[in-house]
Amino acid sequence: MWDYTDKVLDLFYNPKNQGAIEETDEPGVKIATGEVGSIACGDALRLHLKVEVKSDTILDARFQTFGCTSAIASSSALTEMVKGLTLDEALKVSNQQIADYLGGLPEAKMHCSVMGQEALEAAIYNYRGIPRPTHDDDEGALVCSCFGVSEAKIRRVIVENHLTDAEQVTNYVKAGGGCGSCLANIDDIIRSVKEKAPAPALNSHSFPLANSQQQSPKPLTNVQRIALIQKVLDEEVRPVLIADGGDVELYDVEGDQVKVLLQGACGSCSSSTATLKIAIEARLQHRVGKNLVVVAVEP
Repeated sequence: MWDYTDKVLDLFYNPKNQGAIEETDEPGVKIATGEVGSIACGDALRLHLKVEVKSDTILDARFQTFGCTSAIASSSALTEMVKGLTLDEALKVSNQQIADYLGGLPEAKMHCSVMGQEALEAAIYNYRGIPRPTHDDDEGALVCSCFGVSEAKIRRVIVENHLTDAEQVTNYVKAGGGCGSCLANIDDIIRSVKEKAPAPALNSHSFPLANSQQQSPKPLTNVQRIALIQKVLDEEVRPVLIADGGDVELYDVEGDQVKVLLQGACGSCSSSTATLKIAIEARLQHRVGKNLVVVAVEP
């Protein structure tokens, strides 16, 4: 289990500012929203800001997040940090400051603070109606096809956080944490950043399996589908849940309905519905079949 600070655990079990900010007719006030992350990969954050138009001051901030202990705590911390700041001041909040506010995060969970920083940036630029000027991580070649992470994003995170190896990159943006086929490319990018030289061009052989699966999916038999569901739960879902004190067990599969038992912290935490629908259901829809629906059953 991860070694979380008391502050992280407090904001996980008692999150502040959770939920949405509804649109309002209040004069002189506008709502800004920024969303980042990948639902298919299990982590997503939607940040809402209530802004006083005249002063550009953030009057309130709330979040909706789907993820682990660190994701919830980081999102809650961010909303507390930005209240009362102007938009320009908020843009200066870094992912490291979010982690520091929490008394630190396990390095393997730093991607949660990065997600918070990016959601804040997205909300502010959406509010201003202009594109994010410093980078566009949706453009360019994907390095990690498992988590949809581009070369541009990896380069930026390496530079901003002074990362020196591929394991750190995985901790910050998840790239390399899936099949692992992109780790060599990540090493090349790190080396090129150190040398201040362009990274080697990626070729089509970097992740042929993922591409071929997406282009030519083969129908699965019922036995194969159940086996794949079990494999995804065991290899991609359970390690994340177990690390945060929870677990999940496959109970039954009836048609497109996947019945699971949520155990440990997952069964009792306030975000268990999000865990069920996002961390588990979205992952199975992405890996196995888009029509799958996950429901929790009592033991």
